[in-house]
Amino acid sequence: MLKVTEIAFSCYPVTDMARARKFYEGVLGLTATMAHGEAGGMQWTEYDIANGTLSLGAGAPGWKPTSDGCSVGLEVEDFDAAIAHLKSNGVKFQMEPFPTPVCQMAFIYDPDGNLICIHKRKSGHH
Repeated sequence: MLKVTEIAFSCYPVTDMARARKFYEGVLGLTATMAHGEAGGMQWTEYDIANGTLSLGAGAPGWKPTSDGCSVGLEVEDFDAAIAHLKSNGVKFQMEPFPTPVCQMAFIYDPDGNLICIHKRKSGHH
């Protein structure tokens, strides 16, 4: 029987790693913890966030960005400030901010059209 112990990483395919890194690092404020490969070839960049890792991959044959696949949810410290920052940077929203019984969330696109959830848990929820 398979026993999964954690999610090792989540990864988005991107078509232009430099453009993607500018967005993930410059707009989302993430810090790359590993980057491998060169433009025109296979590339991989990792962002360690708490106990998880968000990765970007480019150059793998047949692996294309999509807004129809799974999306990562990024927990933010201040939801309203994060939304204002994204809007001031011209980030395209797939779904404007909305509340649920346990959180606030919004969905944005990265430069390749991958869907990202911006998320803030309400007090008492995990």
